[in-house]
Amino acid sequence: MADFDLFVIGSGPAGQHAALRAAQMGKRVGMVERKERIGGAGLQTGTIPSKALREVSYMASRLGRRGMRGVLSPNPQQHGVLSEALHRKDMVIAQQESVILTQLMRSGVSLIPGNASFVDEHTLKIGKDNHESKLRTADVIILATGSRPRRPSDVPFDKLTVLDSTSILKIQHLPKSMLVVGGGVIACEFISMFAALGVQVQVVDSHSQILSYLSKDVVDVLTHEMDCMGVSFRMNSRCASIQKEEGSICTTLESGEKMYSDVLLYAQGREPNFQSLQIEHAGVEATKGWIDVNAHFQTSVSHIYAVGDLIGRPSLASTGMEQGRMAAQHAFGTASSAMNSNMPMAIYTIPELSSVGKTEKQLQEEGADYVVGRGWFKESARGQIIGDATGLLKLNVLRQTKEIMGVHIAGESASELIHIGQLVMNLHGTVEDLVHNVFNYPTLAECYKLAATDCLNQLR
Repeated sequence: MADFDLFVIGSGPAGQHAALRAAQMGKRVGMVERKERIGGAGLQTGTIPSKALREVSYMASRLGRRGMRGVLSPNPQQHGVLSEALHRKDMVIAQQESVILTQLMRSGVSLIPGNASFVDEHTLKIGKDNHESKLRTADVIILATGSRPRRPSDVPFDKLTVLDSTSILKIQHLPKSMLVVGGGVIACEFISMFAALGVQVQVVDSHSQILSYLSKDVVDVLTHEMDCMGVSFRMNSRCASIQKEEGSICTTLESGEKMYSDVLLYAQGREPNFQSLQIEHAGVEATKGWIDVNAHFQTSVSHIYAVGDLIGRPSLASTGMEQGRMAAQHAFGTASSAMNSNMPMAIYTIPELSSVGKTEKQLQEEGADYVVGRGWFKESARGQIIGDATGLLKLNVLRQTKEIMGVHIAGESASELIHIGQLVMNLHGTVEDLVHNVFNYPTLAECYKLAATDCLNQLR
């Protein structure tokens, strides 16, 4: 008999939910983690710590938006803003780690420290430092080892002045200037975070628009706020070289322009963590760096599953959790519906961006006949109270059926507001359902009714 019914490699959000779901079904579950602390990138080096740091920057920007700029010192470093943010980040991590550890132990999940690698499709070798490796067997194996920042060899990373999205979380002093290479989710979160704290931020990105896959009018809200915080952009530009010079970082663009900064953040993509797993010993296949899976998250070997960042986009903690849960259910024969197509995403910039469903570009490519309704935060009493003059809630609605095909939000609490639209979409509701619904007053949720009314006016 195998040592475990299920063995999970990786203790991040996807691995946690896979292990907990299997344990709830009465299965013998083992989980291996190679790092000293559990939680993966989601808890230790990514999602949670970056959002904890962001909270301090957000509070600073919110005071400014509400006409109380004098409350915040023009030099946040003098008042220990960064040190307080780092302390809060560490406190949040410790508290959340304790919660996760308690859940796993209470559920009977066996936690095993060490590095895992395949011996064959049912056997794993677990090694830790200089200790003798042990073999563990399992009927089902779920790979949930996550991803890491991409670190090209020609970028002189030093964890002090040339940073990736992991090392920047340990920065001890606010620099006067920062250059960010990249215009994706992680890059934009750090851009707004540091700009709100008074750092002069420059951005270099090869696309014509940051967050190029999102609706332009929604991204425009963010870029406007970044402009107001003094962020400067070099779009349609690429780095030719990055060199450390005495007292600064010199970044040379392909155009020949040289840009100088105290600190550089390189944030251009992530890579999956499976190189040390020796998946070839189990016959697991990968394409273009990501592990191949089917709709049930099975790899090319049916009893070996892969979830989370290992399988590529959307690479979100929220979707990884659901993938882990569904993989465990499928592995042990529990009926599980297909993953809902209306999965929300949020970008924790200042202001937040969030969306669910299709963009206008996607609808146009499909030849759909649709209308767009907009509800501006400044048109709601709550938006005026909080001083959000640029926030936007946008609905993409089919003309014939009035079905909501997409919700896109830029503004305060966008990551929370999006779930109203998601629920209506999942229940196949129409824009009229939003018009007839009563929302608390004053709230930002009223912007749904403003946008829905805008749609109906066009449909009439």
